[in-house]
Amino acid sequence: MWSYRNPVDVQFGHGSFSKLGSLLNGRPYVLVTYSEAYFRSLASALEKSAGKPLLVVEDIAPNPDIALLEDQVARFAALDATPVIVALGGGSVIDSAKVFAAARGDFAAMDAFLKKRAGAETLSPWPLIAVPTTAGTGSEVTCWGTVWDNAAGSKYSLAHPGLYPGVALVDPDLMAGKPRELTIQTGLDALSHSLESLWNRNSNPVSAAHAVAAARGVLSTLPALAGDLRNPQLRERMARAATLAGFAFSNTKTAIAHSLSYPITLKHGVPHGIACSFSLPMIIRSVAGQGGICEEGLRSIFGTDAAGAAERLETTLDKLGVSTDFRSYGIAEAEWRALIDTAFEGERGQNFIGSREELVAVAGLEGGGRKAVA
Repeated sequence: MWSYRNPVDVQFGHGSFSKLGSLLNGRPYVLVTYSEAYFRSLASALEKSAGKPLLVVEDIAPNPDIALLEDQVARFAALDATPVIVALGGGSVIDSAKVFAAARGDFAAMDAFLKKRAGAETLSPWPLIAVPTTAGTGSEVTCWGTVWDNAAGSKYSLAHPGLYPGVALVDPDLMAGKPRELTIQTGLDALSHSLESLWNRNSNPVSAAHAVAAARGVLSTLPALAGDLRNPQLRERMARAATLAGFAFSNTKTAIAHSLSYPITLKHGVPHGIACSFSLPMIIRSVAGQGGICEEGLRSIFGTDAAGAAERLETTLDKLGVSTDFRSYGIAEAEWRALIDTAFEGERGQNFIGSREELVAVAGLEGGGRKAVA
């Protein structure tokens, strides 16, 4: 038996940002975005169609940290109306907006739920509209967000059924000016989301169909887009692939590559999209012979067996300037082995259908299988 559910109303296409004012339809709103001039120009355009926001939160940091989020949530306490939270930006903006929607001005209540001291019934999130400006996070169609605690060296996942955005406006035009490195990082995040939903205990035929379409879209588009950043057709294809990847892992969550990635980002500062993707060829090798949805999906994406799929993905990553050798990221061999062991203990690691033994065997460790390609 299996089931698939995603309640987000996705409105996709060039110029779809112009619909935002009518979607708000006079409702009070809070805008969560960045402080750069480009985003302020978008905020100004929105204000002309939707009126002045109750509050603007624009000091959003990459990988939103819990200390900053607590300070930001305090700003909502004085609101005298129930707002729609409008998230206009990349994954960090949408994740932060989900925290604000869940907290409703009360950080302690959100924190208790986040750290599992309270149940889902204690939260009733404000409505949310997500307008992604990068193609990668997929957060516009999921009900969770990532919260970091850098002081404690920890990462939390905020997950609540009330945090599905009511509407996702996906406008490829908003992604046109993004730099090459960010385009690659976010694109590889989307690729990881799609592949991670295949080697996943929660996979189902619908999530797998989205995953295959998403991965094929990223692999056929991202290398070309990296060399032609203002191509509107390529931007549209990447935006579509990222949203499809979001639909895939919205039902499965991620798996072992993401579990590996979090401490690599926290300790070594590796951008999330790179940290969760450089290990993908290694993981493909480790699931050879698993059969089922995973094997069918990988063959549909790469047109070959696991060994050939890993080689093809390594070639693509190399062309994008991404090393698949853990040593390239300042990780020593003993740490890499420890990271693999620890990754299986987390929730995301437990979603993985593969085994610790097979992963270690292909992990590039001395005396332990095929080394990753630099």
